[in-house]
Amino acid sequence: MGERALKTAAWIVSLLCLAPIVAVAFAAVSGTLDTWNSLMATVLPRYAWTTVELVVLVGIGTAIVGTSTAWLVTTCSFPFRRTFEIVLALPLAFPAYVLAYAYTDLLDHPGAVQTALRAITGWGPQDYWFPEVRSLGGASAMLIFVLYPYVYLLARAAFLKQSPTAYFAARTLGHTSWSAFWRVSLPMARPAIAGGVILALMETIADFGTVAHFGVQTFATGIYAAWFSMGDRMAASQLALCLLVVALSFALLERAQRGAAKRFPAGSRLETMERHQLRGWRAAAAFTACMVPVAVGFAIPLVVLADMAISAGRSPFSPRYLGYVQNSLTLASITAFVTVAAAIIIGFCARIAPSLAARFSAAAAGIGYAVPGGVIAVGLLVPFAALDNAVDAWARANFDVSTGLFFTGSIGLLVVAYMVRFIAAALGAFDTGISAIKPNIDAAARTLGRTSGRMLVEIHLPLLRPSLLTALLIVFVDVMKELPATLIMRPFNFDTLAVQAYRLASDERLQQAALPSLMIVGFGLLPVILLCHTIGKSGRQQTRLIRPKADALLPSA
Repeated sequence: MGERALKTAAWIVSLLCLAPIVAVAFAAVSGTLDTWNSLMATVLPRYAWTTVELVVLVGIGTAIVGTSTAWLVTTCSFPFRRTFEIVLALPLAFPAYVLAYAYTDLLDHPGAVQTALRAITGWGPQDYWFPEVRSLGGASAMLIFVLYPYVYLLARAAFLKQSPTAYFAARTLGHTSWSAFWRVSLPMARPAIAGGVILALMETIADFGTVAHFGVQTFATGIYAAWFSMGDRMAASQLALCLLVVALSFALLERAQRGAAKRFPAGSRLETMERHQLRGWRAAAAFTACMVPVAVGFAIPLVVLADMAISAGRSPFSPRYLGYVQNSLTLASITAFVTVAAAIIIGFCARIAPSLAARFSAAAAGIGYAVPGGVIAVGLLVPFAALDNAVDAWARANFDVSTGLFFTGSIGLLVVAYMVRFIAAALGAFDTGISAIKPNIDAAARTLGRTSGRMLVEIHLPLLRPSLLTALLIVFVDVMKELPATLIMRPFNFDTLAVQAYRLASDERLQQAALPSLMIVGFGLLPVILLCHTIGKSGRQQTRLIRPKADALLPSA
């Protein structure tokens, strides 16, 4: 493949990634004012206010949990600290909606907790008050304990890279450990913390399964309801545009925070922070502060799901579940290879022909991570549905044959939606790997007569094998967990593990939903184990498995 062909392919991929965003914007603004007025008078204020409340609660919660645990394991010494360094990342394996299913079964009125409470006290159903898990607060808690690792990993990396000189200077000036942290260490790490919080908020506004299960009405649930329940595609497009604006605003904020973080020096590599030896109640408090997020976000729901799955008596090897697994694996495998191939084309084009156009191409392709799956689904279905109708009308007029839903009813369009959504992760992993390959290698290959295509195949791909395997794994697992785009775009009678878990939970068959949910968690553990394998390395290395999704959003400054 020559350089011209690479550039052409890169632009095709980039334009394909931009197509859903353009389609949503065009469909929304081309609608009548009557639709906008109807939305404003009915559901739009409620969706907007609930989304804002959810964002505020999750932002505050993830910031507190992620920052405090990161500071404790980085600067303090207490029992099981080294274990907590790793296991604090494990909740990333859980999709938030799976956590919601587990805690609904555990905390609802017929659940184990309230049943035990009534058995111990002898109270009746009306004799006591218990927090309602199916609420905005419950949804916020699920998202906090699943998404805080974004803040934890980035904050810990920032604390590790800080020079301890400023902290020691504050201590010599009479500040306590808490005062030195608050006045020195925290401000230096604030850009990284804010970046982690914004990543968590981007996931929050994109979440559908959790808020739908808890009956919390946000933009994400509104898009699905407008598309399926009301059959109003114009309203769905306009709600998708509102959500798109919010998501892209968070993406720009995240990029600005990363730019701010680059201005902080790492200090001398020979300087090390002396850990505070915690004893007595302080050690117990630090242990508890780290144990609670791990227990709530990983251990308890894992045990609950396992118990539910055993009680349901469903076999994971039944033909029905093997079909769900096959559908999920097929979609995830095809999407992983297609997405990584597209990322290679865009990333390598930017490597061999760096220019403003190449940077724009990479940014356009990577912006999909900031766009929720429901928005991408609407953005692809609107134009392709029109194309299907046009092709069908032409075939009927000329050949008296109906072509049906050739595009919108296919797996191919679903794969395109996944690629648009997750190519940023593959681009980030590719950039991480190729940044370690010195430009002199490219120059040497050129002098030996290698074309761009041969240089990619014979030199770069072998050197990039670890990064590409990481990219394949991340995209594979992200597709396994993706719910809103799959619900809207899947072909008829083509259900995945995520769709089956959602359908069963929607019918209040939580025990039956445990088995597919547990399978999703099992696949989600793969990248987290890989992340935990590298968590003890330098702060920059710790973030490489979670930052790829944001690194390709916008061109580097």
